[in-house]
Amino acid sequence: MKEVLDSKDLQILEILQNDSTLPIKEIGEQIGLSFTPTYERIKNLERKGIIKKYVALIDRMKIGLEIVVYCNVTLKEQSKQALMDFENTAASIPEIQELISLSGTYDYMLKIVSTDITTYNNFVVNVVSNIPNIGQYHSSIVLNEIKKETMFKLPKANK
Repeated sequence: MKEVLDSKDLQILEILQNDSTLPIKEIGEQIGLSFTPTYERIKNLERKGIIKKYVALIDRMKIGLEIVVYCNVTLKEQSKQALMDFENTAASIPEIQELISLSGTYDYMLKIVSTDITTYNNFVVNVVSNIPNIGQYHSSIVLNEIKKETMFKLPKANK
């Protein structure tokens, strides 16, 4: 359900998307509110689930994760239970960073990050291909990430 956000809430979200480590006092100064109302607004955004969590964005290359692959999957069976079983199994695998249900040719797209092509191949052969009900999978290896954003373009405030 879409939440109604005013301009102050949107300003807070914009600031936190850029740097979630800023002190509340500084956020308040940027939006023209004192500490307490700024704190209350942030807590309200968290309670409503608009702010889901705070994370550190890591440079994957600097920790040895050189390969990003989008693996498209088609299932053999399309029953609700078969879909849920696949989703539960795939979602529990740490190497799968994203699991997206699709319309069209493929049923799912998995984003998988790995140290190198050999490790990725072993993962696909030993893990992905052994998930029950997989009919086919097709891997697309990312050659270069031209644009990679985590920020959402926020809508204008509701009046």
